[in-house]
Amino acid sequence: MKIDLHIHSTASDGTLTPLEILRLAEKLNLAAISITDHDTIEGSREALLAGIPSSIKFLTGVEISASPPERTFLSGEGSLHILGYAIRLDDCVLNRALKQLQESRKTRNPRIIDRLQRVGIDIRLEEVQTEVGGGQVGRPHIAQVLLKKKIVETIQEAFDRYLAKGKPAYVDKYRIECFRAIEIIRGAGGIAVLAHPILTMYTDKEEIENLIFILKAMGLGGIEVYYPDHSPEDVAYYTELAKRFGLLMTGGTDFHGALSPDIQMGEGKGDLNIPYDLYEALIEKAVERNR
Repeated sequence: MKIDLHIHSTASDGTLTPLEILRLAEKLNLAAISITDHDTIEGSREALLAGIPSSIKFLTGVEISASPPERTFLSGEGSLHILGYAIRLDDCVLNRALKQLQESRKTRNPRIIDRLQRVGIDIRLEEVQTEVGGGQVGRPHIAQVLLKKKIVETIQEAFDRYLAKGKPAYVDKYRIECFRAIEIIRGAGGIAVLAHPILTMYTDKEEIENLIFILKAMGLGGIEVYYPDHSPEDVAYYTELAKRFGLLMTGGTDFHGALSPDIQMGEGKGDLNIPYDLYEALIEKAVERNR
């Protein structure tokens, strides 16, 4: 039974609506899914309002942008992504924190557009907002417009040439402190999980193990072990880390629809097999925490 616990909808930077995600998951015979949009729970909320098919187990979710913790070599630089599972969508503290992050994204986007215009690119914020169609505007949407205008040939090229850190149109953003992101997720009844550890800037085992040790002390509940960019050796290593630190294991494709056409829901690049019992362990822990 296939599952996918890392999916993005049009509520953030995916190209499928929550309803379309539910229909596709049903078509693909996925047993359990979670919509984990960036800094918003609107995807989860819309999915619940649309009605979850009886064949699918659904976990509410979110992916929060957090600053790296102190006492690590990346303190204050870049982002860690913390997934929150089985969260209460009506939690006031969670909703206030996410609103602050969303406002930060709104003020960032005009600055990115301004920087692109300064290097001679004809692009307007209104064009990007039309591309989104009501969801949150983010760098992937700006990249889509650059692609449509034939300024770049791929989404990745847009980031490599203009939008990534250190490139002409990069603008940094506000992030919640790591301990606070974990605290907010736990306060909303959820389980906090470190997303795609392979994509963090912690490059050696000593660094990543120090990070996990610190995050565990803050209340981290799990590690995303199964991920499209994780090699079999990575999966084995993160599995060992999860067991050593007493953390849950999760997995997902980081599905964004047409933005990442090589990533398929439930399959990643065609070879991702996420065990169903990871979902069961996650649910069991969430129920235990909320008794």
